[in-house]
Amino acid sequence: MKILVLNCGSSSIKYKLFNMDDRSVMAQGGIEKIGMKDSFLKFTAPSGEKKVIEKEIMEHTAGVELIFSVLTDKNDGVLKSLEELDAVGHRVLHGGQKFSKSVLVDDSVIAAIEENIPLGPLHNPANLMGINAVAKILPNIPQVAVFDTAFHQTMPEKAFLYALPYEYYEKYAVRRYGFHGTSHRYVSKRVCDFLGVKQEGTKVITAHVGNGGSLAAVKDGKCVDTTMGMTPAEGLMMGTRAGEADPGMLPYVFEKGGLDVNSWNTLVNKKSGLLGVSGVSSDMRDVTDAAKGGNKRAQLALDMFIYRLVKLIGSFVAAMNGTDILVFTGGIGENAAHIRKGVCDGLAYLGVKIDEEKNANSHGEEIVLSTADSKMKVVVIPTDEELMIASDTECIVKGEPILN
Repeated sequence: MKILVLNCGSSSIKYKLFNMDDRSVMAQGGIEKIGMKDSFLKFTAPSGEKKVIEKEIMEHTAGVELIFSVLTDKNDGVLKSLEELDAVGHRVLHGGQKFSKSVLVDDSVIAAIEENIPLGPLHNPANLMGINAVAKILPNIPQVAVFDTAFHQTMPEKAFLYALPYEYYEKYAVRRYGFHGTSHRYVSKRVCDFLGVKQEGTKVITAHVGNGGSLAAVKDGKCVDTTMGMTPAEGLMMGTRAGEADPGMLPYVFEKGGLDVNSWNTLVNKKSGLLGVSGVSSDMRDVTDAAKGGNKRAQLALDMFIYRLVKLIGSFVAAMNGTDILVFTGGIGENAAHIRKGVCDGLAYLGVKIDEEKNANSHGEEIVLSTADSKMKVVVIPTDEELMIASDTECIVKGEPILN
């Protein structure tokens, strides 16, 4: 079975084509700057060569058409025709409270995604554009929606509710939803398979740490808490997001900074985090280099980043009354050895010990970093959200139960 996975943003489309017979990646690439004159598609040809097609792509249907034309191209394609495609799986940001698992797209699902646009105003419309674009070109192909929020729907009320008047939850669905769910789900299952343990009876903390970041507390294979909230702005300090912040400071900051709701949203989502504190960059590599060069604000940003990770991991250890496994994933979690070391040093009181040589030399590979006498397993598992989406799509199209 050949399944195409699409991740549509407001001005981008990422894609990956899987042969699910052996779970191999047949093709991958992405379009950037949709709606602009200098838009382009970059992809990996069957030969392994990286290629770029510069073309004005004004909307998502034209983008999907270009991706399909490349997939079936005589020289650079991997399909003889689009008839070889069996299904398309879509990453959809917000499923609200309605979706606790992936679903086959139909009119009712599209309506529900539309209803959740107020909760995901930037992403849900773009996700719908991708679904509609595929339906226009291939009206009979099965499409599956895989929600970022679905994995976190197992959280109990005590974890997902905010201590606001209850009517705000009843009337407006104000609650913690969490994000990166597909990644947390994949990694929490994969680490148990990798270590040869069952999910049942195992307590795992998954640390998805990249430009955006979140933690999930996973008990018996189910999420019981996560750090992102009603929006992705809550929780960890991130590349450009502030993470946890005192809501009571809003009137003061609004007055002093001359802000309104829109400018506040921009401040906490696009101008804060590593970028806001360091004044250097939102990229961990740039901030790290600046800190090594003596930039004190860059060093402060690193110290804050690690401190908040340690603090929130500790809170999840308490929430689950212990933890068996800590998993690092995401661009920073998989590659930034100094961040992993800083976090693990901060968890020494829990008996966490890592092999520092292994840690220093580990970049983007599955590996156990903890020593034999560590009280908690520390593991790196590269995430694969696209494979998770493809797997769900395959199961749904075949009418089989979705694997956790």
